[in-house]
Formats: sequence, C-alpha cells, structure tokens
Amino acid sequence: MILDLLYIFVIILLGLGFINLFRTQLTGRDTKMLRNLFFFHLLMGAYYCFFILGDAVGYWRLAKKYTWETFMKGIFDGEGTMFMYAFNFPFSNLLDMSYLANTLLFSLFMGMVFFYMVVIKTIPYNSMYKGYILFPLLFFLPNLNFWSAGVGKDTTLFLCIGMFVYGIMKPITRIPLLIISVFLALAIRPHIVLFLMVGFGMAYILSGKISVFQRLFFSAILIGIGLAILPSVMEFAKIEEASVEGFDKFADAKATVLSRSHTGSAIDVSAYPLPLKILTFLFRPFFFDVRNLNGLIASLENLVLVILFIKAMRTQPFKAFRAAPFVIKGLVFFLIVGTLAFSQSMGNVGIMIRMRNMFLPGLLIFILWVFSYEQERRGKKVHLQKKATQELEPWD
Repeated sequence: MILDLLYIFVIILLGLGFINLFRTQLTGRDTKMLRNLFFFHLLMGAYYCFFILGDAVGYWRLAKKYTWETFMKGIFDGEGTMFMYAFNFPFSNLLDMSYLANTLLFSLFMGMVFFYMVVIKTIPYNSMYKGYILFPLLFFLPNLNFWSAGVGKDTTLFLCIGMFVYGIMKPITRIPLLIISVFLALAIRPHIVLFLMVGFGMAYILSGKISVFQRLFFSAILIGIGLAILPSVMEFAKIEEASVEGFDKFADAKATVLSRSHTGSAIDVSAYPLPLKILTFLFRPFFFDVRNLNGLIASLENLVLVILFIKAMRTQPFKAFRAAPFVIKGLVFFLIVGTLAFSQSMGNVGIMIRMRNMFLPGLLIFILWVFSYEQERRGKKVHLQKKATQELEPWD
C-alpha cells in the first residue's frame, strides 16, 4: 500500500512535469486546462482499473511471471501481445507495481498532450457551438480518455500516434520522437505505421504550402517506409497476398469471427454497404445499441460527434481541407485510411470503439479546423464589406 502511494505520487509528478516542458508554448489558461485534463485522464485510468477486466489484467499479471530471458526475447523478437508482455515487465515485475499503479502509469496520457499541442499550433480560432467552447472541451470526452488510459496496446499506440503527429510538424528537429513512435508502433501493430506513412505521405504530396523539394523528399521517405513494412503488415495480419481479393478475404473472415462474439455487442457488418460500414465504425454504439451505463455514455458522445460532423460537412469542408495545414491533412488521410481498413472487418461494437479511438483525434481536430476556417472566412468577408462601405462614403 505504501509503495502504491509512492508510485502514484511519482506518476502525478511525472505528468505535471511533462506538461511543464511545454510551458513556453502555452498560455496560463492552456497550462491549467492541460493539468485538469491530466487529472481527468487519471480518473478514467482508475475507473478502467476497477471496472474493466480483460487483456489489461493479463499484460500486468503475465509480465510479473516473466524472466529476464523471456523479457529480452519478447522485446527484440516479439510482436503484438507478446511484445506488450515484455514491454510491461519492468513495471509489473522489476518495480513490483500493483495493477492500479501500473494502470495509472499508462494513464500519464502524454499522447493527449501532443494532440493538444497540435491544436494550439494549427488552429487559430476556437469556435463555439450552442454556447459551448469546443476546445479543449472535446478533449474531455470520456471514451477518448478511457480507451487511452489502460494497460495495453491501445494506450501505447495512442501515445505513438500523438508523438508521430507532433514530431512530423518539425521532422528535422524532432527526429527522436519520430523514431521512437515508429519503432514502438511497429512492434505493437505494424499496420498502424503503414496507415501513418500512407496518410502523411499523401499529405506531403498535396500540401502546396511546402516547397516542392520537401514534398518530394519527405513523401518519398514515408511511402518508402510504408512499402518496406508492407510484407511485415501482411504477415502480422495473416493476409496471403497484397491484392483487393486478398484484403477482402481477410476482412470478411475477420468480420465473421467478430460478429459471432458472445459479448452482447456483436454485429454482422459483412452484409452492410460500404457507407453504412463506415458510419457504423465512426458513430456506433448509438442509442439502439445501449445495454449498460458505458454504452449509454458512448452513445451520448457519438450523438455529439454526429451533430458536429454534420455541421462541419455543411460548412465547406473541402475548401477547408484544401486550406488546412499539412499536419491536419495528414490526420484526415490517416483517419480515412484507418476507417476504410477497419470498417470492413470490425463486427463488434466494443472493439470498434477501441480501434476508432486511435483515429478520433484526427476527426476532432479536423472538425475544429473546419469551424475555425469558416470563422476566419466570415471575418475576412465582414472586413471586406466594411472596407467597401468606407470607400463608398463621401468625403467630409
């Protein structure tokens, strides 16, 4: 118990200290909001610890039984679940953390800090909807924090994606962040790295605000990395051949297995048309899926997302996309690629919401950008109208 309290105290200090690293780039309000978000994230981690059983407990419990030899083998040769056992070995075994302390360690939420900084650096206007200031309010969505707070792959990947997105904004000066995020994600789910490479490679190609040399250079690097890891992705996902037929076969098989789940959240998406599969992945569970309190909370969140998404889609989203900074374009392409891939094979609402969480920051940030762009456009229009009126006024 005393050791647990010591670990929790150190975790809180580490979280606050990490936020403090960005103090020169933050206003006093943003610093305060990030601290509030950190404690909310820890609260979600504590809830995860006491109310969710499953893979997270296994990552903690089995890592306790690892030896130094199995740890080394898992770190250097393991992938996916086996790598996560080894990754958790220093905390669960060597430091003898309890499951609570181990969960709160994973809840340090550094991924959220990186996404927060992306918004600060790229979105000039903070929009309101129905009297509510959207940022950072949207970053307090319970499920966004919940599924990035437990021990396991989802939380670690959320951190990797945040590190990568923040790092790619200044790739030359943030090379360590990019390297760590890519190699760590490769060991957990290599297909996520492939999605990042394709998404941000396409963003570089289409970004007119970056010099031609930079576009060609960095897009070639990212797409080259994507092609290099494609065989590993196919082996990891057990896809026999890199063809449309091969991917369709894999997606159908995966969807069939998941739709037979006995968890109560299984749905058969195999017969859905593509648009409905995409909407299912992005916005379910909805109210007709509710079976418990967690489902009700998730459906309320998804209602908010649906309302904001529809409003954004009615506000010149394509013009906003063309005018968006490179990093937001990359997040959108990453969202599109991930949604197209996972919407074909996810047949379980619980797994859908976990998988979607990796792409949700991209959706939220793009919505914030669309509203910001519209606000800026209207401001310019009003300014031009005032200027034109002044020019037409008679001389005194």
